[in-house]
Amino acid sequence: MKLTKTLIALALAGAAFGAQAHKPWLLPSSTMVESKEPWVTFDAAISEDLFDIDHQPLKLDALTAIGPDGSAVPLQNAQTGRLRSTFDIRMDKPGTYKVQLVQESVMASWKANGEVKRFRGTEEKFATDVPANAEELKVTRTSSRLESFVSANKTDDAVFKPTGKGLELVPVTHPNDMRAGEQATWRFLLDGKPAANQAFSLIPGGVRYRGTLGEIRHATDTKGEITFTIPAAGMYLVSSSWPAVARPAQPAPGQAPQMPPRRVTYAATVEVLPQ
Repeated sequence: MKLTKTLIALALAGAAFGAQAHKPWLLPSSTMVESKEPWVTFDAAISEDLFDIDHQPLKLDALTAIGPDGSAVPLQNAQTGRLRSTFDIRMDKPGTYKVQLVQESVMASWKANGEVKRFRGTEEKFATDVPANAEELKVTRTSSRLESFVSANKTDDAVFKPTGKGLELVPVTHPNDMRAGEQATWRFLLDGKPAANQAFSLIPGGVRYRGTLGEIRHATDTKGEITFTIPAAGMYLVSSSWPAVARPAQPAPGQAPQMPPRRVTYAATVEVLPQ
């Protein structure tokens, strides 16, 4: 039971997007809407099989949407059920919109009277709840970014302006303009600088019907860029993490997991259209 809760917590914070972890995702009904009154509906969940509604909903409290002009876009008809959350976005301006869940948290372990204590929460709570002089104090700060992009009647690049914080995708090829068999160029940044040799993966939906994960792995060059051939049409989860180690080694009994001082993750849902 404790292991299950730990895996869920890691998924919620974006601390592991590996093949064996529960994955958080945002799935739009369409990534390119051509209409006089464009709307898009999103499913949001955490699942074992990608894009399957099989585990628990993604909470919408910290989720935001940004329009082509940089303004906040309200989530309409939002509701959270037992296995998924749903919401709508009205796209009243032409261009590309970004839906995102950006989170930062602190994990810590220390000893008090011979017993291992653990903390997980915000930077503010860490400052008040964890003794500064705690014995054998180990701290890991995590930053996660979960995104999806949708466009109304045309595409543009305004929402891809980097924030300079964490791991970010700054695509040269627009993610709503990708077609199977063509080439795409992407750029990854880490804290605003080129993420050199940054590994990332593309996982297509429909895992339950294939019986295999079907993960496609790539890595950027020294400039943080990569040009690759876009795979078959469908919805994909893009995921990447820094540092590259997917999960800590199994700790000895009674010991806290060995975590890096900082962990950064990125994930996004993109659609590849047929030729």
